[in-house]
Amino acid sequence: MRKMNNKTDETDKLSIPVGVVGSGSFATAIVKMLVENSAVVHWCVRNEFVKGAIELRGHNPTYLTSVSFEQESIKVTTDINELVSACEVIVLATPSIYLSDAMEKMTCAYENKIFVSAIKGIVPKVNDVVAHYLREEFKIGFRNQAVIAGPCHAEEVAMERLSYLTVAVAEESVAEKLHALFSSDFINVHCSKDILGNEYSAILKNIYAVGAGISSGLGYGDNFTAVFVSNAVREMEVFLEAVYEVPRDVNESAYLGDLLVTAYSLFSRNRNLGNLIGKGYTVKSAIQSMNMVAEGYYAADSVYHTSKEKNLQTPIIDTIYAVLYEEKNAETEFKKLTTQLN
Repeated sequence: MRKMNNKTDETDKLSIPVGVVGSGSFATAIVKMLVENSAVVHWCVRNEFVKGAIELRGHNPTYLTSVSFEQESIKVTTDINELVSACEVIVLATPSIYLSDAMEKMTCAYENKIFVSAIKGIVPKVNDVVAHYLREEFKIGFRNQAVIAGPCHAEEVAMERLSYLTVAVAEESVAEKLHALFSSDFINVHCSKDILGNEYSAILKNIYAVGAGISSGLGYGDNFTAVFVSNAVREMEVFLEAVYEVPRDVNESAYLGDLLVTAYSLFSRNRNLGNLIGKGYTVKSAIQSMNMVAEGYYAADSVYHTSKEKNLQTPIIDTIYAVLYEEKNAETEFKKLTTQLN
């Protein structure tokens, strides 16, 4: 992994046309990152109510409401074709379960555009990662794709607390462009070429965070969580090598760092989902009680079956799947898991 130098003159605004698709918390955080460097950020939101609220009050009415935007710095639309036509770089930041709904409305030309996935989940329609979905369904090759990973919670971006992004991209010129777009005083950007590894690790860390939350809800303490996470990163390495074998160090921030913050942080929606389940909520009631999508729930099904197809030893994934999808008792399953960790 390579680190580039941050911009020296933060007053300069870039002329690279850039847009964000999505209106959740991370999408809002990404718009905040981009307005630091971009003359105008195009923003495609879900409906006219959200669009009108942003245009009238200068902030998202539902997520990260403390973040204010100057009207001249953003151009809001509900039409993905308007955004894609106007932009050179398109950041996809919808929950994975809604991505196909958004992308299938795209009828404009998009050749030579750069599509950046900020999505950390499986696309249900194809039961696959975003990188494969874009390639197979829209013929967008890896040279025109990028993945951004953390550790970077939206809530801390809103407070301008120092956060870290890893931009995984194949082309050096694209890496330099994305580095310039995202870097700021509170966003430190690193670059990598491990596109699929970064995407899969971002998906896996959400599943493991659900498990960390379940253990917390059950009353396990910090000692167990430390053992749980250290085993999770080793299990992550096994899975990544099986699905996409390239040289990588899973102890780097994009892998281990993102796992740590998602497993431990009270901002983590996946940890919060697990915590509710550990405290006795049914899976359905826990999901319904949350106002944000916990990607780990939806990803666990696909990742579990991939693990089985490849005959991998993934006891943590197996345990979380059993609780989420087989209605197994969380306390019983985690007690069994404790005997498999070391």
